[in-house]
Amino acid sequence: MSAREAPGKPPLPYEAKVYINNQVLIPASVVKALNLREARRARITLEHAGAELVVEVKLLRTRHTDSRQFTIPRAAREKHGIVPGSIVKVISIEPLP
Repeated sequence: MSAREAPGKPPLPYEAKVYINNQVLIPASVVKALNLREARRARITLEHAGAELVVEVKLLRTRHTDSRQFTIPRAAREKHGIVPGSIVKVISIEPLP
């Protein structure tokens, strides 16, 4: 996904790298498009190595941007072989109450 998307282009799915702390970034453009600015928790559908997994996570925020990060739960990482540096595809993000 490029930093500047064409107007009207859906922000999902997109591919993201798993950071060393097992977190994945949700870019500000996706947060804005999906209206996730105030969301604290979300149900996220990921794809890795052909397997689809659904995780419920806490969305971590930064002070000065609209981007968010989430940590992939340990059980899901171990089951699907997700390690830092892996590429995951974010299929969908649904805010939770």
